[in-house]
Amino acid sequence: MKITLIAGIDVGSRTTKAVLINEAAEIVARYSSPTSVRLDAVGETAIKSLCPNGKKPSYVASTGYGRYQVRNRDIQITEITCHAYGAHFLYPKTKCVLDIGAQNSRAIKILDNGRVKTFKMNDKCASGAGRFLERVANAMELELEQIGEMSLRSADPQVISSICAVLAESEIINHVTEGKKIEDILMGAHKSIIDRVTALIRQVGVESEVTMTGGVAKNVGMVKAFEEKIGMKVNVHKDSEYAGAIGAALLGLRRLQKQTANN
Repeated sequence: MKITLIAGIDVGSRTTKAVLINEAAEIVARYSSPTSVRLDAVGETAIKSLCPNGKKPSYVASTGYGRYQVRNRDIQITEITCHAYGAHFLYPKTKCVLDIGAQNSRAIKILDNGRVKTFKMNDKCASGAGRFLERVANAMELELEQIGEMSLRSADPQVISSICAVLAESEIINHVTEGKKIEDILMGAHKSIIDRVTALIRQVGVESEVTMTGGVAKNVGMVKAFEEKIGMKVNVHKDSEYAGAIGAALLGLRRLQKQTANN
């Protein structure tokens, strides 16, 4: 009996995420790794990790900024569409999606079936995206994974007003030299990003339920700052960082089923 497996590969500017689903839309394998400079090899590497026994997926759907570089793809799909369907899969009552990527951020309003209704995107400045958090961690001589948890101890978040990532980094250094507490500086950095992305989600219309996707969703400080800003609980799933890959795989499965039905 042939087992149908579909791979969804999300090639981000910082991290490549991939999932393998079966024909029942169940996730059977996951993969995550820093995106290689050899973009032409990321798809093959992901599939080898997802299918260590040498089997090949029946269908491969790619998304992310490097989606066209996945050589063995059957279809490529935009990140916005994939994150919408991925968020809907994780939380079927999702109405709004916030995806904070390394280079840009997206606010997406979706319909009850997961389709995109409207969206807004910020791709002009890193101060509203995950890459800024890396700069913050580096400036504070911390690991990126540390800063979210540390920021939760903040009692007096420091204001970071610059909309430019470079100038914001200078503000952070000034706070350090003034002796401000690390946790207060970190929460201030989180809030500065949230201020920018909340403007996006308010443009599409904040409506419960709101789901965060992408790797930044693992940052508990960001989640707290976002919830405080919009005044409601936000969905964060253990697979939130895989939402783009999940959406790609689901749409790939749908396309494969249509092709099979037409043959």
